[in-house]
Amino acid sequence: MQREMAKVVTGLESLALDPRPLKGLRIGLLCHQASIDSRLRQAKNILFELFGKDLKCLFSPQHGLYADKQDNMVESEDMIDEDLGIPVFSLYGKRRKPSTDSLSNIDCLIIDLQDVGTRVYTYIWTMCLCMKEAAKAGIKVVVLDRPNPLGGERVEGNLLSPDFFSFVGMAQIPMRHGMTIGEIALYLRREFGLDLDLKVIKMAGWNRRMYFDETGLPWVWPSPNMPTLDTALVYPGQVLLEGTNLSEGRGTTRPFEVFGAPYLDIKVISREMEGSDLKGFYLRPQYFEPTFHKWHGETCKGVQIHVIDRYKFEPYLFTLTLLSVVMRHFKDDFSYKLPPYEYEFERLPMDLLIGKQEIRMLVEDGMDSTGLREVLRRDQEAFCEMRQAYLLY
Repeated sequence: MQREMAKVVTGLESLALDPRPLKGLRIGLLCHQASIDSRLRQAKNILFELFGKDLKCLFSPQHGLYADKQDNMVESEDMIDEDLGIPVFSLYGKRRKPSTDSLSNIDCLIIDLQDVGTRVYTYIWTMCLCMKEAAKAGIKVVVLDRPNPLGGERVEGNLLSPDFFSFVGMAQIPMRHGMTIGEIALYLRREFGLDLDLKVIKMAGWNRRMYFDETGLPWVWPSPNMPTLDTALVYPGQVLLEGTNLSEGRGTTRPFEVFGAPYLDIKVISREMEGSDLKGFYLRPQYFEPTFHKWHGETCKGVQIHVIDRYKFEPYLFTLTLLSVVMRHFKDDFSYKLPPYEYEFERLPMDLLIGKQEIRMLVEDGMDSTGLREVLRRDQEAFCEMRQAYLLY
């Protein structure tokens, strides 16, 4: 049952109500196409109205300023913004952190990015690298807070091992972290001991129980394969399929919600998953032919995940269990994806994604959802205790 619709005021809209503290500063803005207000106006245009020529440049994360670039290691170039006539420095191209030159003309870096509440979604790590460089340069950082689309109560997954730090994880957080991007920024400043002038402009009206469709805010996809909230609901688990030869649904209109491969037996998958102690989902048989990416042009036998109870659905545990089932029944056809993955050229992508080799080995050994849940519980409880110091809502 959905809760009553609420209206949330984002950090961007809060700044627009009172921009005086930043007046007179030379400003850079890290943003993308989902950096909008409740009327769908772009953050870059709003800041230009507020600060005029003091808005000196823009920075763009993975997928580019307009979220037009596809997935892993599809880069965007520096350019000039056609609306404002100011430079756009890509942070997912020849560099993944701002250069000294790009920061030399600003006093304050404003960060306004729509995250999706999942550790491997790279925007929080682009923010992390920006914070580190801003600290070195003595530049103020202002994070405009936005909702975690998955709410702020549920935490799921193992803590990331330092052995597997990469661009899909630079600190010890679980896959579903249950924090806003502003809260993550506060955590990262402490985690890395940054001498950084950091301010988070909070939201008004948001509480930790809210999923995105309860905020009253419009959804704009923050990346090409995150078209809806339904995608975000399954993403903390289904993103693991990027490390395998299973299609995660790229090349279809329902990425991450559908998965499959030519070698799967749908009846076996459905029987095993529905016989587990996992709840909150229904698996509907779905054949599909990806128009690009894995199994391009071939018919994949698969399913669509319908989340019928988001409060009971455990996305990370779901996909770990799914992988255990696939490895057990289709071991001759299943394989892991080999490097490179997100600029890592040696380590196994699945290890970067799961973030703890012990968990991968338990999945390979066939541990069921009950056993995996108990193993994950320790890390989840430790993280929930640790994160209390950084929660704003």
